[in-house]
Amino acid sequence: MTASAWLTVTRGDAPLLVSIPHTGTDIPAAIEDRLVSPWLARKDADWWIDRLYDFAAGLGATVVHTAVSRTVIDVNRDPSGVSLYPGQATTGLCPVETFDGEPLYRSGQEPDAAEIAARRETYFEPYHAALAAEIVRLRALHPRVVVYDCHSIRSVIPRLFEGALPNFNIGTNSGQSCDPALTAGIEAAVSGGGFDRVTNGRFKGGFITRSLGRPADGVHAVQMELACRGYMADPAGPLGPETWPAPWDPAFAAPMRDRLVSVLKTCLAFALEGARP
Repeated sequence: MTASAWLTVTRGDAPLLVSIPHTGTDIPAAIEDRLVSPWLARKDADWWIDRLYDFAAGLGATVVHTAVSRTVIDVNRDPSGVSLYPGQATTGLCPVETFDGEPLYRSGQEPDAAEIAARRETYFEPYHAALAAEIVRLRALHPRVVVYDCHSIRSVIPRLFEGALPNFNIGTNSGQSCDPALTAGIEAAVSGGGFDRVTNGRFKGGFITRSLGRPADGVHAVQMELACRGYMADPAGPLGPETWPAPWDPAFAAPMRDRLVSVLKTCLAFALEGARP
């Protein structure tokens, strides 16, 4: 394992790279002092996803994980600033508002272009360099690898989507980032048992999936966006520090976690299938 103050890479030799970009809650003091509130700045973290997938390394997967809050920089956004979902509400490379549209910074304290460029150099580029290096390492061992990008979001956010989000939201950049057989295998792994799913619905995959998925080169990328209600208490009403995030509850999370074990095993089986003559 290699680690810095904010970036951890746990190496395995299986043909599976797991990216965990949004569970971080670390915010440098110089940034936090300019924010409306520390709680609001961490509200949209992918809560407990690192715990939900803590079995991944045991399967031989390589795990890349950042401790930095997405409020500092979102490593799953296009670094050019181009929207991944044109015409739809979303947040940027260095967000200035929450998913609900609440301002993150006190008036006049938002990051300017120079600060955004500095954050990109400090955090975004090293995260993606780590992903790229691990892909090169794993491709030297295997003819086919899967990049699996882990996410979650509250089930109901009217500003971003109508109604309640399905439990499992599979993103493959509209089929461009991975082989259809892998998509079908993941769909089968999550189907039934009271859970619902959609593929390339509201979430088609962010910058990680879109930039790394190169099926013709043996790199297949998938984003999994989980509706939080599948693994934690997810309040439907207004949120506050007393209700969000709900505490981690392994028993509550167990059914969805079991499905996710099946998903990662499906990814491994698909990748290893590519090694057969």
